[in-house]
Amino acid sequence: MTAEIIDGLKIRKEILEELKKEVEQYKAKYNSVPGLSTILVGNNPASLSYVSLKIKTARELGFYEVQENLPEDIKEDELLSVIDKYNKDEKIHGILVQLPLPKHISEERIVNAIDYKKDVDGIHPINFGKLLADSDDFFFSPCTPLGIKELILRSKVKTQGAEVVVVGRSNIVGKPIAVIMSQKGIDSTVTLVHSKTENMASHIKRADILIVAAGVPHLIKPEQIKKGATVIDVGVNRVGINKETGKAILKGDVDFEEAKKIAGKITPVPGGVGPMTIIMLMRNTINSAKNHIKAK
Repeated sequence: MTAEIIDGLKIRKEILEELKKEVEQYKAKYNSVPGLSTILVGNNPASLSYVSLKIKTARELGFYEVQENLPEDIKEDELLSVIDKYNKDEKIHGILVQLPLPKHISEERIVNAIDYKKDVDGIHPINFGKLLADSDDFFFSPCTPLGIKELILRSKVKTQGAEVVVVGRSNIVGKPIAVIMSQKGIDSTVTLVHSKTENMASHIKRADILIVAAGVPHLIKPEQIKKGATVIDVGVNRVGINKETGKAILKGDVDFEEAKKIAGKITPVPGGVGPMTIIMLMRNTINSAKNHIKAK
């Protein structure tokens, strides 16, 4: 029996239509639209592609969108001045600085400089702290973990009491999704494993829900997966170039073709988690706009 494919593109489309209605309602009520500033330093091809998709989606939703393309050799203080400008701009509700940044710029200093109430990427320490505390205050969660949560819930995966194993402990995916899956309302029991975990396979084999964000192609083999488990593959690893199309060949952290023979539900790569990250960024921006109105 082959696993049910969790179609990230389909779920993204559903959420996109929901967000379009929210923007229309916001515009009708407040005679304005959510505002997003995207800041790109340098010409990293992957970053350029990713920012272009964000801008395209923001425009599709009818956002007020401002793009800053800055030179690779920009000084750190100059970049901080750009961020400060958008921190003070009342038409901007979300600020996104595309990472990674050039080596001469401190990513920590830049992230910390963003007004946490406009940090729609959900990576500011204050937002991370509020996530960890499961705060009643308004805050942003990181976009990829939010996307994973949506994939799981909209695919009607049972989470209450489920054994969740997260592979990878990054601040962007591994740690926050471990927190989210343990929160009230989700109510899973979470184990987070990493490169220094002893006997990792024994932990993985217990997982009712396996979330893999290690950045290692085909790290997870089918024999490690519990029969009927839900497998969420966050990995997007470029392993070569398709000579006919010129596009990158992508593989996940899970051996998809073999794993789908064991799993109950599984995300593909591409087309699984990837499409969800940007749409969650847009939802965070809309929520930020609503919060700014309430705060006035």
